[in-house]
Amino acid sequence: MTIPTSPRSLWLAGAFISLFTLHAAAQQPPAPLPPGSPLIGRPDNEAAAKLAPVAAPPLPAAPEKLPTAKLKLPPGFNIEVYASGMANARSLALGDKGTVFVGSRLVDKVYAIVDKDGKRTVKVIASGLYRPNGVAFKNGTLYIAELSKISKIDNIEDVLDNPPKPVVIYDNLPKDEAHGWKFIAIGPDNKLYVPVGQPGNNVLHDDAHGQIRRMNLDGSGAEVVAFGVRNSVGFDWNPETKQMYFTDNGRDWMSEDVPQDELNRVTKVGQDFGAPYCYQGNIPDPEFGWGHSCSDYVPPVGLMGPHVAALGMRFYTGNMFPKSYRNDIIVARHGSWNRSKKAGGDVVVVRLNKDGTVNSIEPLITGFLENNNYLGRPVDVLQMKDGSILVSDDWNGAVYRVSYGKQKVASK
Repeated sequence: MTIPTSPRSLWLAGAFISLFTLHAAAQQPPAPLPPGSPLIGRPDNEAAAKLAPVAAPPLPAAPEKLPTAKLKLPPGFNIEVYASGMANARSLALGDKGTVFVGSRLVDKVYAIVDKDGKRTVKVIASGLYRPNGVAFKNGTLYIAELSKISKIDNIEDVLDNPPKPVVIYDNLPKDEAHGWKFIAIGPDNKLYVPVGQPGNNVLHDDAHGQIRRMNLDGSGAEVVAFGVRNSVGFDWNPETKQMYFTDNGRDWMSEDVPQDELNRVTKVGQDFGAPYCYQGNIPDPEFGWGHSCSDYVPPVGLMGPHVAALGMRFYTGNMFPKSYRNDIIVARHGSWNRSKKAGGDVVVVRLNKDGTVNSIEPLITGFLENNNYLGRPVDVLQMKDGSILVSDDWNGAVYRVSYGKQKVASK
């Protein structure tokens, strides 16, 4: 065998090797996505390739940049800034003395909004936490849900200026990042409820996922109350029937228009709501639905729209809004990313029939979505003692107050 040694021969050999290497590299499959990535299952087409979760701004918006002037409500309703400057403001809870507690998902903090002598201030009452999305309050105690544990701070409203570190009461939770952030609330049975989502977009999971649990307020006696739950980030109890209602986000990448997010109702402990085998009550999952019938699962009482990310919800029991709103549900729809034309990004009123099923869905706050871009993204709603409601916005790091009555200029 003759080995080329002339400069031209060496150059040609080097060029051939380089072309071969580039060609081989081009044939290599892309690096695998990390477990739980929302991009797993994305169809291989140009339209889908443009879709991905929308990253929020890294810092809270300055007060003068908040979108209140562009938000629209029905006649007679007003909206103003309640508090701002809270990065990634998410779940809301109300203390006995009027303190509003605010969780976060992307930062390590829990905030307290204190309204005293007509002046409103924001304090950080816990930091160094991991995805402290969920907050709940009962009898002076603040409960905080992180990714894989639930903690409490007793007598929190008495120690807002120097709060102690949260004390863990429950840590038997998975550590998956996908759908790992937790919403929590305390039911009429005086138990703490916490969801555990599927560890990915659409997966067959173990017995520790895809459910809603409840426990005593000290973390003992945990049990599962609902199965087949993909990703719930909001629930509340019907004030008349005491039945639990919860939002649940449908899977991605099936299509732009299905499945829709669900509003579900728990009428007895242990019901199965279908995921990942059936979505929106009537669509068998194309991957996991084989051998399963949607009739085997509890259907939703209402559909909330495709990919709209229906999150926080509260039954309205106040007296400030018109009587027609009483005992209906106010839902924050965070807004879609898994659609070419975004949907949601608003707050809606869910009107119920006498049997507790959904009669209609009507807009309450619109304007967070403009020209297919977000100006804000509502996360949770909270009724105040005067009958007004608060709405958190993690896009802008703000909380808004919605009232009804004499019109007034919104705060900037």
